[in-house]
Amino acid sequence: MPITLTCANTLPDDSLAGTLIGRAWIPGEPGGPSPIVLRSDGVFDLSERFATLSQLLEHEDPLHAVRSTPGQFLGSIEALLNNSGAAFDASKPYLLAPVDLQVIKAAGVTFAASMIERVIEEQAGGDASKAEAVRATVRAVIGDNLRAVQPGSQQAMALKALLLEKGMWSQYLEVGIGPDAEIFTKAPVLAAVGSGSAIGVHPKSAWNNPEPEVVLAVDSRGRIHGATLGNDVNLRDFEGRSALLLSKAKDNNASCAVGPFIRLFDETFNLDAVRRCVVDLEVQGRDGYRLRGSSSMDQISRDPEDLVRQTLNENHQYPDGFMLFLGTLFAPTEDRDQPGAGFTHKPGDHVRIASPFLGQLHNQVTTSDQARPWTFGLGAMMHNLAARGLLK
Repeated sequence: MPITLTCANTLPDDSLAGTLIGRAWIPGEPGGPSPIVLRSDGVFDLSERFATLSQLLEHEDPLHAVRSTPGQFLGSIEALLNNSGAAFDASKPYLLAPVDLQVIKAAGVTFAASMIERVIEEQAGGDASKAEAVRATVRAVIGDNLRAVQPGSQQAMALKALLLEKGMWSQYLEVGIGPDAEIFTKAPVLAAVGSGSAIGVHPKSAWNNPEPEVVLAVDSRGRIHGATLGNDVNLRDFEGRSALLLSKAKDNNASCAVGPFIRLFDETFNLDAVRRCVVDLEVQGRDGYRLRGSSSMDQISRDPEDLVRQTLNENHQYPDGFMLFLGTLFAPTEDRDQPGAGFTHKPGDHVRIASPFLGQLHNQVTTSDQARPWTFGLGAMMHNLAARGLLK
């Protein structure tokens, strides 16, 4: 069944107490994507002042800019959500991912538990049937409580020496406890899908999973303005065969979901709240299967500000800002079909990622070749903004 978005299954627990911004496709001749803000009296289009969400977040004070811009009324929040997802009416506004010109970056192996699972993937060579035996061997050597190890510290380097001696060192442990974080590009600019849309898993993958994460909205100067939710869809078999297949494991059509909205930092929400965020995951299959999990940001090995500094610095700039996935504690190990096979997605799975401050992100699984093709790139975006008279 197609996913139906509502205020109850989308908005944060405190509803509209915070400042929620995003993007919607606005119908017309020509129609196009616009930054929006949610208010108690409905949804408002901010494009007359800010052509893109990136431009808004580059403002000296995005929060004040949003509050001081009346915008154009689009309709009720309920109407926007109800028309968003796989079956939308193009003659009415519908929800998009809350990211446009920003580069979509991701930090990998930032939680101890998921770091161990990456080591297991590598040791198992991407074969899910071998994972349980490898899991026992790996944990006998390194345990499963590495949170106390400060990445890059003398303690971490001593652990590295021990693991090298035992033949258990891994590239995943290198970025997990070494001085340098793993930062990679998750998806091309404008390629992310929003809440209600299908997410794509490569049709040749037999071992894959969702990765529920907090995603930071960061401007070109490294200022963190807010956060949203993301699904860093991952192919465990592809990456397990070789880390050099990371781009194929991570970047496929519709394999990056972000949303539903960015919650700006204000009186109700700040970076410390992000540090305390708990992100819940539920996967509901058409076969009656249900998977639940949780990822608590207080278990992260690297602070969000450190990850931002490792992304944006004198060696790398992002003139239009970036969105940064912070990684996940969640790595499903329970069996879905047969003993020892572990978890993997099936077409039709409904994936729900939720956090009290950030709301809920809903997507339904399909294969990347069956998901709606990505056709609206940077060229189309520039032509569209010009045709709508929004380039100033």
